[in-house]
Formats: sequence, C-alpha cells, structure tokens
Amino acid sequence: MTADAATLTRPETLRIGPHAVWPPVVLAPMAGITNAPFRTLCREFSGGKGLFVSEMITTRALVERNEKTMHLIHFDASETPRSIQLYGVDPATVGKAVRMIVDEDLADHIDLNFGCPVPKVTRKGGGSALPFKRNLLRAILREAVGNAGDLPVTIKMRKGIDDDHLTYLDAGRIAVEEGVTAVALHGRTAVQHYGGTADWDAIARLKEHVPEIPVLGNGDIWCADDAVRMMRETGCDGVVVGRGCLGRPWLFGDLVAAFEGGAAPATPDFGQVARVMRRHAELLGEWIGDEARGVVDFRKHVPWYTKGFSVGSDARRALATASSLAEMDEHLGGLDLTQPWPAHADGPRGRTAPGKRVVLPDGWLNDPYDCAVLTEDAESDTSGG
Repeated sequence: MTADAATLTRPETLRIGPHAVWPPVVLAPMAGITNAPFRTLCREFSGGKGLFVSEMITTRALVERNEKTMHLIHFDASETPRSIQLYGVDPATVGKAVRMIVDEDLADHIDLNFGCPVPKVTRKGGGSALPFKRNLLRAILREAVGNAGDLPVTIKMRKGIDDDHLTYLDAGRIAVEEGVTAVALHGRTAVQHYGGTADWDAIARLKEHVPEIPVLGNGDIWCADDAVRMMRETGCDGVVVGRGCLGRPWLFGDLVAAFEGGAAPATPDFGQVARVMRRHAELLGEWIGDEARGVVDFRKHVPWYTKGFSVGSDARRALATASSLAEMDEHLGGLDLTQPWPAHADGPRGRTAPGKRVVLPDGWLNDPYDCAVLTEDAESDTSGG
C-alpha cells in the first residue's frame, strides 16, 4: 500500500447514472489514442475496473455516418459500460447524434467535450471556447439530455478561456440545471493547453459549487499516488486520467491497488514494457485490419513507452519507423531488455507547452450570453485524431 493510499478514507463508488464505477477512475478521451485497442490494454491491467471513454466523435460525422467515425464507435464485447465522447457545436445536431446513439444502442454513457484547446477547434467556437457562450452551452446540454432517454450525459471542461474569462462555475451550474449526471474539470484554462501546473483548487471550488452531482478532477495525475492525493485534497468524487497513461497503460492496475488498499504492482522492467508495446501494436493491426497500418499507428507511442529507459536515438528512430511486427521484434530484441524501471520515469508526457493565445471567432468575447450561431464548418465531418 502506498503512503497516500494509507491516509485516504475509502471513497464512495462513483455513480454515472445507473452505472457503478469502481474504483472512481476514468480514462480521459484522447483523440487518436483512446481507441478500442488502447482501451483494451488499460482494461486488462485494471481487471476490467474503472470507466474507459472512447476518443472524441463529432456529432456531425456520426449523424452523416462517416465511415471512419462508424469504425471508431465500435466497442469490444467486453466493454461495459460503453462510453462515448461527443463533440458538437450545434444543438440540433447534438440532439440528433444522441438520439441515434439511443435508438441504435451504440453506447451506454455519453460524455460531451467542452475542453479541447486546439486552435482548429476553438477558432470555430468549439471545445474549451464554447462554455463562454452560456446560452449556447445550455441549448446543447438541453438537446443532449432531452434526447438521451435513460442514458447518462456527462461533460468534460476546462476552467475557461484564460484567467480573465473563467467559465467553469457557471458551466457547472448550467450542467446541474439541465440534468447532466456528472462534470469533469481539467484544472487548466484553454490558453495553458497542457503547460504549467493544473489548478486543483479549482476542482475543489467546483465540488463546493455543484454538490448535487459528482465532480471529477483531471490534470497532472502521473501515478496512482497523484490520484489519491487529488481526491484527498479536493474532495472530488473521482479522477480522470489522460496523459499520465500515455505509454503506461498499467497505471490502471496501480490505481486499482491504490484505491483498494492492496500492494502496489511491481514496476515493469524494459522486457515487460517491450511486450506491452508489441501487444499494443498487434491490437492496433487487428482493429484496423492491416498489420502494417497498425504498426504505423503505433509509432507515436514509442517515445512514451521508452521514456526514461536507456534507448538511444537511433534505436528510438528505428522503432518509430518500423512498418511490421517483425521489424518491431528485431529492433526491440537488440535492446537491453533487463533494464529495471528507471528512476523519475513518471511525469509529464505528451504535449506540455502552454499556448500563446486562444484562437477564437471574431467578436466571441463580446457577449457571454449571446447565443452564437456557428456555421456548419465549425464541426469536422470526420472524427478522431
């Protein structure tokens, strides 16, 4: 048992509508990352415990039955509950997408994305830019919840656009009023992107502001002790893990042990990591239906899995340009697989640089209550990363 786990009173089981989530741990939706193969790996390490959310699906693409999108919404038979994240900017389209999910039994839980900070999203008024328009946010939530039937609807958001335009408390209250089941807060503003330190105090303030529904905290959870500490310090009802599990799908096994008071699993040596890398690439190939494309898709994961280990730049480059499982096996076999888990291997992974500014539609900040009308091109006709 870790020191932090020993000082945390066992939290309540997280309730997402009819679904009991134990431990109260959620895999954050990440475009191009949290596809079915990665969710499978994470679930295997957790023993099937926790909640694992799909990568972002655009409502327009879903309603139009875009081929790539229809593939992305596939869930393995072992996934329960099936959790899908939607991104939408038009209330009517969001409503249609939610109704389609209900009518065709495509998922058991719907999460709405109001946290994405990337310019191609915010410049159209979507993602972390959208909650600034309070009435538009309310209209989208009303359509989603009104069409969801018995399916629970949750939202994931950021603190706001920047420190001068914070929206999370208003957004949390609107969510409660419109029947949202739970809210997750990434303790950063859009302008921060993934830089600096997440503001856990904001998570605590949101929990105090909307005691009626579960509040989940997100940001800077790099190991199981971080998750336990966040819940102890903020009083949140659960945690959402994003970049902390990049190249570390076994983190979910660590989280189960921490919350259940068991002994922490042994840290893997590089041989064990290499086997996970190989399985990850293999699962991607099976899911895509083409081994080479699966290995190519896996390439972006190489730096995350190898972080901290003694793997030279040439070896990393070779792994990151492999185009078959045989090539991966050859390159991995040439490395020292007996290396123990490196000290200080945990910590920031993925994008860490803050943004310089948030790209917004012209006049977006003029009136927070103006119910903006966004054009069709504000939402992509495809999904994923």
